[in-house]
Amino acid sequence: VQLVESGGGLVQAGGSLRLSCAASGRTFSNYNMAWFRQPPGKEREFVAGISRSLGRMSYTDAVRGRFTVSRDIAENTVYLQMDFLKPEDTAVYYCAVDSALTSPSWKVGTSIANYADWGQGTQVTVSS
Repeated sequence: VQLVESGGGLVQAGGSLRLSCAASGRTFSNYNMAWFRQPPGKEREFVAGISRSLGRMSYTDAVRGRFTVSRDIAENTVYLQMDFLKPEDTAVYYCAVDSALTSPSWKVGTSIANYADWGQGTQVTVSS
């Protein structure tokens, strides 16, 4: 599977960005999908995910209410709408596929170990 992220960039605090993750080789709707991020000098962390069954969304507390994960099944694309961005959201953002089906269909995993396939990442920088 190939995942290609886009939509990153530089934005002022309070602004918005929408990240896209386009997949080839697999049908997104058959797998749990997630977004992770890796801030400078820190470990990669779970941000948001959407389950393959019912499209249930999950978020880490730091972004809940500001970020929205969604998918377009026809386009085989997953999105991350990021609003009210803060400087602490600065990171490289990655999309990932639970291609080994390590988590239940109705609940995405939040560990890096749940995801076998990753995109190349896209940089998001939020200035204060």
